[in-house]
Amino acid sequence: MESSSDMVAFPLLLTPVDSNYRACTIPYRFPSDNPRKPTPTELAWIDLFANSVPSFRKRAESDVSVADANIQAEKFAQRYLEILEDLKKDPESHGGPPDCILLCRLREQVLRELGFKDIFKKVKGEENAKAITLFKDVVRLNDAIEDGIQRLENLVRGIFAGNIFDLGSAQLAEVFSRDGMSFLASCQNLLPRPWVIDDLDTFKLKWSRKSWKKAVFFVDNSGADIILGILPFARELLRRGTQVVLAANDLPSINDVTYPELFDIILKDENGQLMGVDISNLLIANSGNDLPVIDLTRVSQELAYLATDADLVILEGMGRGIETNLYAQFKCDSLKIAMVKHPEVAQFLGGRLYDCVFKYNEVLS
Repeated sequence: MESSSDMVAFPLLLTPVDSNYRACTIPYRFPSDNPRKPTPTELAWIDLFANSVPSFRKRAESDVSVADANIQAEKFAQRYLEILEDLKKDPESHGGPPDCILLCRLREQVLRELGFKDIFKKVKGEENAKAITLFKDVVRLNDAIEDGIQRLENLVRGIFAGNIFDLGSAQLAEVFSRDGMSFLASCQNLLPRPWVIDDLDTFKLKWSRKSWKKAVFFVDNSGADIILGILPFARELLRRGTQVVLAANDLPSINDVTYPELFDIILKDENGQLMGVDISNLLIANSGNDLPVIDLTRVSQELAYLATDADLVILEGMGRGIETNLYAQFKCDSLKIAMVKHPEVAQFLGGRLYDCVFKYNEVLS
């Protein structure tokens, strides 16, 4: 992990950053709110994080890399729930007032202090292995679609279907442990358009008329998300001559894919290609991040350097593309692609649970 002094602002944020950028999308409080009293929105989000504690404790209990994992997992649950209760009594405690970034950071701090480095490692490995067996079929299905615009829509649907694999959502963690996830069924069962934010038709038009020189793609979950959703889309961009930078977390956080894991996931064929597509223009970058959400004023110098000349930024997943950065403005074109997996987010957007967000902003040069 880079030290905080090594972190820099993402160079494609609209400047001045101080007046144009706010990481968190949802307004948890307003200047007129009593600083000593939690707002209804803060309380709702504290409860949301509290509801996820049992599934995190369960994962921690089965972490074979930690001695006395059972005891340590119970300590995690107690300690984190105590912090959440403290925030309800005094929203300025623990570095508050609380928002999704602080609530995620406090959870990760407690886990790491107790020796839990990657409680989702086992399930990430299992899901990656499953998704890898489907990768060729998913790519072949996409390649068989001759119409480029229709193929684009299919690839976008694949990103949404893959993004369902999210064990940070208490409801989805429960469904996953009970039923598993079927990628192809998920593709077919997406909520019908129009989605809650739906710029897909505009993007299709741009796709048919323009190409991008370089795209920076902030990726999300392991398993079907990265392998069956992101990689086929990235491959299509590469086919069109776009250089692609996949930016992944430095350290593990829930089931998000990390920078080191991405190297093992890039599925080269016998010719060193991605199902027949040259990958010399595919770069993997360490974002410097260690949470399932991201504050773009703090990214690694490596990513900042690689992003300087990009003309498309893609933020994928609810944490990076909705809960943070939905309204982030960039100096270049941007896409936010994510599925809505928390009722609180659906309510804020005025949409449905498991609705889709496809937000495209074009910057006219």
